[in-house]
Amino acid sequence: MENEHVSEQEIILPEGWPRPRGYSNGVVSPAGSRALHVAGQIAWDTERELVGAGDFAAQFTQALDNVIAVVRAAGGEAAHVATMTVYVTDKRQYLDALPAVGAAWTSRCGKHYPAMALVEVADLLEEGALVEISAVAYLP
Repeated sequence: MENEHVSEQEIILPEGWPRPRGYSNGVVSPAGSRALHVAGQIAWDTERELVGAGDFAAQFTQALDNVIAVVRAAGGEAAHVATMTVYVTDKRQYLDALPAVGAAWTSRCGKHYPAMALVEVADLLEEGALVEISAVAYLP
């Protein structure tokens, strides 16, 4: 097993598995850290208005910013996110927006990749929302 430590979290890569791109297969958080469960965040601005109508990349970026804002409000940073679930209404939109999504990710999270899942759903609660992101962070 090849393991790597990033911001005190241990990234797990089973022996013989290729290194994944854009996520980690497993993350062990440090003992004594506090778990923060971040509710699903969509592309709301601070006025609770949906931004980026019809623009997947813009909505992903705002939803990610909202997740990071909750983590920071609890005293953490993006690097403390251990797991993230991304819900999308159209995986094709996600794939088409991948270069912009990757740029948004890198500018906010660098090379920190939590354990992640992407799930295509029939719809999201907020009309016009294309993406929702929930996360778990482990804070020092």
